[in-house]
Amino acid sequence: MTRTRMLPDIFHYGFMQRALLAGVVIALICPAIGVFLIPRRLSLIADTLAHVALAGVALALLVNTAPLLGALVVTVAGAIGVERLRARGALQGDASLAVFLSGGFALAIVLIGLARGFNADLFALLFGSIVTVTPGDLVLIALLGVIVAAALLLFYRPLLAITLNEDLARTSGVRVEALNVMLTVLTALTTVMTMRMVGVLLVSAMIVIPTLTGFALGRSFRQALLLAIAAALLAVVSGLMLAYALSLAAGGVIVLTALLILVATTLGARLSHRARSQL
Repeated sequence: MTRTRMLPDIFHYGFMQRALLAGVVIALICPAIGVFLIPRRLSLIADTLAHVALAGVALALLVNTAPLLGALVVTVAGAIGVERLRARGALQGDASLAVFLSGGFALAIVLIGLARGFNADLFALLFGSIVTVTPGDLVLIALLGVIVAAALLLFYRPLLAITLNEDLARTSGVRVEALNVMLTVLTALTTVMTMRMVGVLLVSAMIVIPTLTGFALGRSFRQALLLAIAAALLAVVSGLMLAYALSLAAGGVIVLTALLILVATTLGARLSHRARSQL
């Protein structure tokens, strides 16, 4: 009893209620973005934008403004820059990501030095601290979540078209370039939301891992999307409960839970396929 806590009391506290609400919003949005990124081999874009966001956080701390606001502005600008480089053919998709990843991280290091080192806010965003989400953070996360969800619902069909075959979508009259910019900006918003939960170092995990689970189980794109969201929700809720009970870092436990779900579903699918083959 000295090491663990009673689970029935987990959501009696305001900070855990805010953590759960923020986690649910993030679990709904991250896989919805991931299903449009992974088939196009852009799964590392969230990791790249997270490093750019770290530079935004450092800049915000240097000029004494809200860290999430600085991360939001700089990450959206970086997302547009990534897509512009890729669209104009100046760099291939993965090369542009590498440039912004290394450049964003280098800029963050310089700005952190100018800001005279790390502080509590920077550590929280670097490693994640969902249980310290404030009411203001929750409002911002909810607002960004509504924006991302509305855009995905409104442009679901054209986004699906460019995901399955970008060239065919272009010849069909779909505005591919504009949709690519929008998707990259939505990824930037999702990255800023996810930073508060799992931190910069693990931000791409919540976009990639549940999405891979959905694709491993789903037999259609829509089914894969729904299963990915279900996997993300399961990882967030169970991860929060485990972290609370064992007094562990919530962000890391959530990501590890999502990884365990992926491993279990992958092994289960392989065993099922092997059994059918033998029959």
